[in-house]
Amino acid sequence: MHLIVGLGNPKKEYEGTRHNVGRDLLLDFAKKNSFPEFSENKKFNALSSERKLEKQKIILLLPETFMNLSGDAVGKAIRFFKIKPENILVLQDDIDLPFKKAKISFDKNSGGHKGIEDIIKKLGTKKFWRLRIGINPTKKKKDAMTVVLKNFSKKEQEELKKLKKKIDEAILSFILKSPEKAMAEFNKVAKTNS
Repeated sequence: MHLIVGLGNPKKEYEGTRHNVGRDLLLDFAKKNSFPEFSENKKFNALSSERKLEKQKIILLLPETFMNLSGDAVGKAIRFFKIKPENILVLQDDIDLPFKKAKISFDKNSGGHKGIEDIIKKLGTKKFWRLRIGINPTKKKKDAMTVVLKNFSKKEQEELKKLKKKIDEAILSFILKSPEKAMAEFNKVAKTNS
């Protein structure tokens, strides 16, 4: 059993912002892979969708808390389904990565991401997988608050469409092959495209 989490803020005003890229890409993955409509799960304070892919049960989770409290929904879901942290993949925005870049990592610090920080705190471990999606439009270090709540430009939205395909493949590889294979394949592709 795998839990795939898309981080973001739940209200309509945040849709399409850089901070919501994890949530938006998981919604896209669900649609492309014929998951049922997301439904409200009051137990977890999240939206969830479930189906089997090649006999593997997959739970997609969109926390309905704000970003900084993402760990509440993730913690409740893993306890309810008895999922090991190493079977979790969290899709998140990452200001330290340039836009168009993405990377799978495991057992890493939060890098200042408040949603990841809260998940680490609530799970009591860093030993879960993350798919970090670059949102920094320049190569310079930027103050997070000036970037994360901005929308992607039209040109960036087109670039994001190309990245979506690779991210969908990485999620499927994580589920159907192994997290290690997904990381090796995806990070290699991400490097050759730099």
